[in-house]
Amino acid sequence: MTERIASFLEQIPFAPRLNAFKLDRVLITIALILAGVFIYDVAQGWASLGFMGQHLLELSPFLIASVLIAAWVKATGVDSLIGRAFSGKQGRAVILAALAGAMSPFCSCGVVPLIAALLSAGVPLAPVMAFWLASPIMDPEMFVLTSAVLGVEFAVAKTLAAAAMGLLGGVAVMIFAGKGIFRDPLIGIASTCGTGRIMRAEKPVWRFWNEEPRRAMFGSEVKSSTLFLGKWMALAFLLESIMIGYAPMDQIGGWLASLGHWAIPAAAAVGVPAYMNGYAAIPFTDALMQLGLTPASALSFMVAGGVTSIPAAVAVKALVRGPVFGFYLGIAAIGSVSIGFLYAAYLGTFGG
Repeated sequence: MTERIASFLEQIPFAPRLNAFKLDRVLITIALILAGVFIYDVAQGWASLGFMGQHLLELSPFLIASVLIAAWVKATGVDSLIGRAFSGKQGRAVILAALAGAMSPFCSCGVVPLIAALLSAGVPLAPVMAFWLASPIMDPEMFVLTSAVLGVEFAVAKTLAAAAMGLLGGVAVMIFAGKGIFRDPLIGIASTCGTGRIMRAEKPVWRFWNEEPRRAMFGSEVKSSTLFLGKWMALAFLLESIMIGYAPMDQIGGWLASLGHWAIPAAAAVGVPAYMNGYAAIPFTDALMQLGLTPASALSFMVAGGVTSIPAAVAVKALVRGPVFGFYLGIAAIGSVSIGFLYAAYLGTFGG
């Protein structure tokens, strides 16, 4: 979409002035979408603007933490150490990454700069994918909130689902790694999340601030990652606000509840675009269950949406190449549906 907009802008008279000011294509897209929404529906325009600002503000602590961690990893040289650590037995690395992801505090967007740093350091895609898929589904704070609203059993099931999703993705990457489709997964190291040239060292330089090149790398990483994530998250939240503003979720919830054994794959499909980001998904899912959605379908909805919500999908698409992005979506779809059916079998409510 941004490519078509940029191509259009290059053909109109004021395009040279845009290039002179180096306006970003993503920012131009945001401005054009907002303008269109305001023209069509002023109330929705203000609502989308507020939604975008509120969610960026709520996400900012996690984004700041992840950006600082990723910059610290690059500046100290820890990325090379991690890369060597994961270059051994991938099976064990995948298991550890899936378990770590299920317990990590990173959301699907906040983990992006850390993932970019690991991939650029040469960490195999299999353990990275395991951590990437497991991380957004559950974290310690979300476990407590989920237990309070949806019950301890559901929270435990969601935690196990996070680890299972990570294992599925990591093992699948290992199986298909020999096909060559995952070679050079990042779109461009110099242009994604601030990932740049790695400063190799035999041992990490913990006090990186004592060396000017490393201080400069840290500052550059922070600036580039913040800009990258900020603009893509703003666009993602804008698109999500428009979807939520016009999608009749009450009707969708009632429709899902009436589908019988088809409710699980349908809930997973609906969860991808309709998932409410952050902890708002918990009461939202509770409301769907009050409409008749069974726990198995609700779990499928939450797992699929946590991995592939609009902001997460936009960030991943901007970071990695097409085959990796397609694989990411495919694993999310297959895994969330499988988890839903497994939970239904456990509860004795086939098709929940």
